[in-house]
Amino acid sequence: MRLKLTIALSGLLALPAGAGTFDVSVEVPQLNVAEYHRPYVAIWIADAGNQSAANLAVWYQQDRPGAKESGTKWLPDLRQWWRKTGRSLDLPVDGVTGPTRPAGEHVLQFDDKDPRLAGLKPGRYTLVIEAAREVGGRELLKIPFDWPAEAGAEAHVQGESELGRAELRIAP
Repeated sequence: MRLKLTIALSGLLALPAGAGTFDVSVEVPQLNVAEYHRPYVAIWIADAGNQSAANLAVWYQQDRPGAKESGTKWLPDLRQWWRKTGRSLDLPVDGVTGPTRPAGEHVLQFDDKDPRLAGLKPGRYTLVIEAAREVGGRELLKIPFDWPAEAGAEAHVQGESELGRAELRIAP
């Protein structure tokens, strides 16, 4: 079984007990601006108390030889993620952190044995996707869901600036 995560802005999603797939798809739009920088993006699951329950992905500028500054310097611009969990992490995190992504659709897939999801206890959660771009804006998308639930779920939302279409698909 695998989990694949796609992101949505609002709405309550129900996840199947023993979910087989948890799919998240996030579109990074190509913006027509004078100075384009790829966005930093954090994708995580928050519990009912709005605390971080699982970090799924963090995309940021990886350090380059000879660079003046480390890419981690700008991670606090992902304000919600940074306050909830980012500041306490020892970066990079194997299997979670990676380089920024170019414009296009990006899919994350997790199986039900993935340690990031295996620790989720039954209850209400929120999938959160946050993006921030240098010389750009910020955007935060959220999808509430119950874990576990009886049937599969599918939802999508259209971001307004830094994120495009985001989808969440869950199947038994």
